[in-house]
Amino acid sequence: MPQVKIIAKNFMDMVAALPAMKLDQLYQNAFICEAILRSLPPLAKKYVIQMLYIEEAVTTKSMEEWVLPDGISKHKVAIDRLLQLRIFSETFDRSSGTSYRLNPTFQANLQKHITCGGVLPREPMPLSITARLPSLEDLEAYALEQWECFLLQLINSAQAEKMMNISSSMMRVFQRGLLTQRDKEPPRLTESGFQFLLMDTNAQLWYIIREYISNSEERDVDSADLISFMLELSFHATGEAYNMNTLTEDQRNTLKDLADLGLVKLQQGRKDSWFIPTKLATNLSVSLADSSARKQGFVVVETNFRMYAYSTSKLHCEILRLFSRIEYQLPNLIVGAITKESLYNAFDNGITSEQIISFLQQNSHPRVAERIPSVPENVTDQIRLWESDLNRVEMAPAHFYDEFPSRDVFEAACDFAREYGGLLWEDSKKMRLVVKTDVHMHMREHLRRQRQ
Repeated sequence: MPQVKIIAKNFMDMVAALPAMKLDQLYQNAFICEAILRSLPPLAKKYVIQMLYIEEAVTTKSMEEWVLPDGISKHKVAIDRLLQLRIFSETFDRSSGTSYRLNPTFQANLQKHITCGGVLPREPMPLSITARLPSLEDLEAYALEQWECFLLQLINSAQAEKMMNISSSMMRVFQRGLLTQRDKEPPRLTESGFQFLLMDTNAQLWYIIREYISNSEERDVDSADLISFMLELSFHATGEAYNMNTLTEDQRNTLKDLADLGLVKLQQGRKDSWFIPTKLATNLSVSLADSSARKQGFVVVETNFRMYAYSTSKLHCEILRLFSRIEYQLPNLIVGAITKESLYNAFDNGITSEQIISFLQQNSHPRVAERIPSVPENVTDQIRLWESDLNRVEMAPAHFYDEFPSRDVFEAACDFAREYGGLLWEDSKKMRLVVKTDVHMHMREHLRRQRQ
């Protein structure tokens, strides 16, 4: 089965893919304009700010004077990003060459937002209604617990009759690439699903959000409205309570799905209900690269292929089980070993040696994380060698010949196949040979002429 690659994109990639009409609708919202500005590369931000109050188009020659000669490559990246998001429009004139100007809708709303200041999408609810809210530490623990529960149900889906506490919308996200199911059999992980589990947490989140937005049309939800609402969430304060009555029905349904991921916590009072954003929600407008700061690792790998994981997480144990043999688990320690058999099982499931090595390096315990390399070289080299063992045999269509009428005919056939580079195997004693399929038709005609 071919290797399946999972590419996690951030919101700005999805925004760039929207039609021009929907983009103009998004840019009517000042918060969206600010979120777009936040996401841009530093040089692209500089261009937007410098051109914010310029009504005329600016020529390429003028813009190139704003950067040093060694910054031309970054200049091109910035221009490409601004054109992708349609923040810049490009015009060409024979006398002045290529020029750029800001999208008028984006420019007007960003000017207004910067000059007058913005009003928050919605005001937090008073404590007199919500009473005591969870602390930021409790909220972070809740988000982590929800996310780990979400992934554990994905891992254990093969044993489960159905996925409990997962909405049908999120179930469809799984079935689009991470899970497969035939007839009445329980769902099982695909190659992409196994690879997904070894990805960084932020990359996993972006993948799920991207797929959730991609199939929004199936739920009769406009993708532009969904992106707009999620970007608005990033302007809410972490840990504050916001009234659910201020939302549309589609937005309320979206929040119920996001609660499965731990992006928000839903609470119910006597009369009102509210949602509390976690850090996962308020960081949604941050780019994937910016949000992927190194987290504290937990794995130590020794030169004898023994592995010690200092973790209390059941999720960590299940992920390590994908490519290693777990020997025993204490309350805060998982002990296992990387074996040939455990790796062959991982390779059969579509996980590559580089993904395993990358996971071990990214999750190295602080005691070994500063070492170079953090995972012993003899272990990483052996993991790669065991994978290469599976790729020694290359399958190719071929044809087998035997029962030649004479040795002269057999040798003539061998010479013909050898001359055209199609001889794969020969047995002179028993007069048998195997040739490539693309040589077969020509050789058959050659043997027919020989007989004549």
